Amino acid sequence: MQDPHRRVVVAVDMESYSKRNNVLQHRAQVAFKQIMEHACAEAGLDRNSWRIQPGGDGELAILPPQVSERAVVGRLAPVVDRLLREHNQGLAPEAKIRLRLAVHQGLVHLDGANGFPSDAVVHVCRLNDSPQLKQVLRRHRGANAALIVSESVYRDVIVHYQDLRPDQFAKVAAEIPEKNFEATAWIHVPGETTGDGGPRVDKPRQVPPAPAPAAGQVFHGVTTHGPTQFGNHNTMGHSRG
Repeated sequence: MQDPHRRVVVAVDMESYSKRNNVLQHRAQVAFKQIMEHACAEAGLDRNSWRIQPGGDGELAILPPQVSERAVVGRLAPVVDRLLREHNQGLAPEAKIRLRLAVHQGLVHLDGANGFPSDAVVHVCRLNDSPQLKQVLRRHRGANAALIVSESVYRDVIVHYQDLRPDQFAKVAAEIPEKNFEATAWIHVPGETTGDGGPRVDKPRQVPPAPAPAAGQVFHGVTTHGPTQFGNHNTMGHSRG
């Protein structure tokens, strides 16, 4: 096993891919590849130097060490959104392509036998698959792409360089409970903002506490009110203090 390398990692996934028939999936794959190639070229990114693991409905990419993180974070998503808008014009709803993009950074082993062993890779894939990002893209029907970045990327790139303004991001707790994943992240939807600048994100639903049982006797988890006869024919009444 070779030493790991610190890299920017990008995960891209297509919304509602599995709902398409075989023909539409084939067309979507062709269009996805073309759009990503054109978007990278327009954003000044050398896609030929990316290590790409395709996934049919998207891809995982390990970027080269010399990549401009500002270009990846600040330029790629807006260009992808515009190219998708042009592509989707006139298409039936089931044929349109909308993408989720996630960006993180960390140590990656490039010599894996069947992929890229890396906590950073797992992290970026979880961000991309988080219900919070999916919900935001569904809610902003006029958008064609949504971007989520990790806390470290937001702090190192967005805050300092502001190619995309920090107030155009919404802070979320990205969670996938069944995979024991929870992380602070930031979501941006190109061209879709509210009064405070960031995309509309639903607040976590507050579950009210269960009401306390009414006054009465508790007998192995059973609350009684007044005399009660149990299966053994014993009768219990209110005890007196």
